[in-house]
Amino acid sequence: MTAANSSVQGSFRDGSLERFTHFEKDEFESDWEKLAERKFGRVYKVKVKVWRETCALKTTTNDYRNMTQMSKIGRLKFSYLISIYGISKDPPGLVMEYMSKGSLDNLLSSHFLMWPKKFQMIHEMTMGMNFLHSMKPPILHLNLKPANILFDDHLHVKISDFGLVKWEEFSGKTEFIEHLSPRGNINYVPPEIFTQNPEPPGTKYDVYSISIIMWEILTQQRAYQGLNMTEILIRVSSGKRPGVEKIPEDKPLECEDMIGVMQQCWHQDCSRRPAFSETVRLTEVLSEILKIPDTNARGEIRKRLPEQPKKTADSSDDSSVHSLLVKKEFESFKKVLQKEHVSMVFQDNNSLLHHAVASGDTESVQMVLNLGAPVNCQSAKGYTPLIVAVLHKFYEICSLLTDCGADVNLSDGDQWTALHFAVQAGDDRAVRLLLDNKARADAKEKDGWTPLHLAAQNGHEHIVRILIPRLNAVDEQERQSGRTALHMASIYGHVNIVNLLLKKKADVNKTDNLQSTSLHLAADEGHFRVVRLLVNNGADVKTVDEQSYSPLHFAALKGYTGICRLLLSKGVDPDIRTYQNWTAMHLAALKGHPETVLVLEEHHGSVNVQGKDGWTPLHLACHHGQEEVVTVLLTAGADPNLAEDNGWTPLHLACNSSCFPSVLQLISHQANVNAQNNSQSTPLHSAVQLSNIPIIKALLMNNAQRDMQDSKGCTPLTLAQRCNNTEAVELLNR
Repeated sequence: MTAANSSVQGSFRDGSLERFTHFEKDEFESDWEKLAERKFGRVYKVKVKVWRETCALKTTTNDYRNMTQMSKIGRLKFSYLISIYGISKDPPGLVMEYMSKGSLDNLLSSHFLMWPKKFQMIHEMTMGMNFLHSMKPPILHLNLKPANILFDDHLHVKISDFGLVKWEEFSGKTEFIEHLSPRGNINYVPPEIFTQNPEPPGTKYDVYSISIIMWEILTQQRAYQGLNMTEILIRVSSGKRPGVEKIPEDKPLECEDMIGVMQQCWHQDCSRRPAFSETVRLTEVLSEILKIPDTNARGEIRKRLPEQPKKTADSSDDSSVHSLLVKKEFESFKKVLQKEHVSMVFQDNNSLLHHAVASGDTESVQMVLNLGAPVNCQSAKGYTPLIVAVLHKFYEICSLLTDCGADVNLSDGDQWTALHFAVQAGDDRAVRLLLDNKARADAKEKDGWTPLHLAAQNGHEHIVRILIPRLNAVDEQERQSGRTALHMASIYGHVNIVNLLLKKKADVNKTDNLQSTSLHLAADEGHFRVVRLLVNNGADVKTVDEQSYSPLHFAALKGYTGICRLLLSKGVDPDIRTYQNWTAMHLAALKGHPETVLVLEEHHGSVNVQGKDGWTPLHLACHHGQEEVVTVLLTAGADPNLAEDNGWTPLHLACNSSCFPSVLQLISHQANVNAQNNSQSTPLHSAVQLSNIPIIKALLMNNAQRDMQDSKGCTPLTLAQRCNNTEAVELLNR
């Protein structure tokens, strides 16, 4: 952001927004990717140029309506809440943390969630909501739904859109419901909102909403599917809730306790619903019991199995055969099974053999095969009976199918082979079985992912050891990002897998589509041991990506001081520049990492180096309110009077950002309080324009001149009078 832009911001900031970042359109890279489009706005994947960070830009049709509220809640930082970075002016919207795994809305329909993961999601949702409700006063969400439950790379929950819906903005419950209905929220609205009771919603509103989301997570179905708004209203008002019988039969014993928590949370009487402080305690215990050992995303979810299909044939005999399989009445099934039954076709083109395999009964599968069922038949999604057997870990059936000629390399609609599924699940027994039956170890799915990519990302070291001897090369690149297995292992910090791949002669300096090496990616994620291993195996510490970022830039931007020290000790130039002319010192100052700044300075990094538009690290630290960094830079000899291209000094920017501690630090280091920028404005002009009385007083006490005019002939007093700031006028008239 240029200083000129910063000046413009002063014209539309008010007191509550003075520390909230505003983004101009040209601060984003040009290649925006639309992630979602809804009636009330769009969500884009954007990259902030100076941060080199991918963010989500959520546009709105409300045009700054909620900016004051967002300036308050945007500062909330908690593990299970989305981070809000600032406000975009054009288009109007919120700039927030980008969630690579999308929303619960998408995951429910596209992937099969394992029970430990379901419990973890529920617990993390309650953690996030408990934090919001613990604020004084509590922050109500009032808009909880799967679309607002987002996930990071490791499938941990991040709640979004909290604080956007405010009860005070509606004339009553009718208008409130009319606002929510078009947004698909009606399923999550508690019964008391449909009554004539004028009481506004309290914290128990959100508790009810979470309970419906809990049901959807446990069942992986949509609540009230097929019902219209009126039908839902009648059901909820009369005390009816989604049926717990739809929760799968393979649920663990602990699920009964989780169902109990859910039912308490959707109680008809809101006063009897537990607070989140209580549900957090209960869900934590249940989640700990089913703790997931593997915290990587692809190990916790997998592509969804076909639904238990419904028969499309008309014969009642066929129907009874199918129902016997579903009920696992295998002896009866074997007695009535006839040759003509094997041609049955069910929903999604699943065959009787698919169902026999899914039942887990080897003898039933053998009988269906003996009657001539084609062993390589595929469902509408491309699942073969062998893929179904692998997903269920029915090893005896897997062997039976391969003995009967199952094609181990036949893939589904996304070109996933049975081996891909086995590797993703970390199932070494199935992997060996498939490889022994000539499964291709280098098979690629539609995006070019090989089994080795999946094993490396998931941290399945034992699978990597099985795959490597079967491969001629380990540097295959997937298509979307051009990454190899070594890139994947480096991103996720799997140091043992990195070591195995390097021993197999993986190219340590191979670049992906953005010209990033494994060292770039490991440094960006803060994996010190991986960085050290890569460096010791010949990784080029001076390599840069397509935007001229080196591994040092990545580490400095994230504040990984140990990695910075390691790279600097290997001869990296601390003042190496990106294509935008930024050094590592600039980036560490921008993001507020004082320890990193110190390490860079110790290795002779310049504290006065000028980057884009002439900005120094001190300019960036002052503009972004990084008070500790300002102190470190000044102590290290940063020049407080060095002006950028538009004449702005660090003191101008500290005043413009209302950063009072930095103003005092700069003044104590002989900053010129009467410096004028290219528009002839002084720091006092900026302080008056933002009505910041403490800074005005500090400047005046240090001999700031009251009568200096800017390029428009305005003195600080003129500006104070225009703003009707009587206190500032009184100070300036003394």
